[in-house]
Amino acid sequence: MTPTLKRIHHVAYRCRDAAETVAWYEKTLGMTYTTAFAEDHVPSTGAYDPYMHVFLDCGGGNVLAFFELPNQPEIGKDPNTPAWVQHIAFELENEAELLSAKEHLEGQGIDVLGPTWHGIFKSIYFFDPNGHRLELACNIGTAEQYAELKAVAPAMLAEWRETKQAPKHAAWLHQPPGDD
Repeated sequence: MTPTLKRIHHVAYRCRDAAETVAWYEKTLGMTYTTAFAEDHVPSTGAYDPYMHVFLDCGGGNVLAFFELPNQPEIGKDPNTPAWVQHIAFELENEAELLSAKEHLEGQGIDVLGPTWHGIFKSIYFFDPNGHRLELACNIGTAEQYAELKAVAPAMLAEWRETKQAPKHAAWLHQPPGDD
């Protein structure tokens, strides 16, 4: 039987320093630090690998968690994956909040890329102290645009699977307003 998913319980990433990470996410993004687990042995495997596992409330029932693993090699990145691919995206209410967030981040000395227009949303990008790429996004699309994208999604995936070239079913997404 296929499980009935309720929501994402939490998403976990690695961090260099749990206390620094908690402080940064509280100060920078206003998250609430809620929970910490610390063990010397991994519950799922029994392996000895001391860790601190911290949880931050992102709002809306969403939880972002981090593991500090002092006995493991230094945190790294997949050398075969571009830095822009793996990221955590958070939704903001509107474009005014997006621009305000950009100003807030830059005021803390954080380099911010964007806003970037994606057709149905706009976003900004920056990195946390662990090197994780973060995105703040606000939706700007219409109900009709979202419905169209849902309708063409299967055909786009099928074409991509065959050609490995960007399908043109939703080419309008890549034409900024006034760029007719």
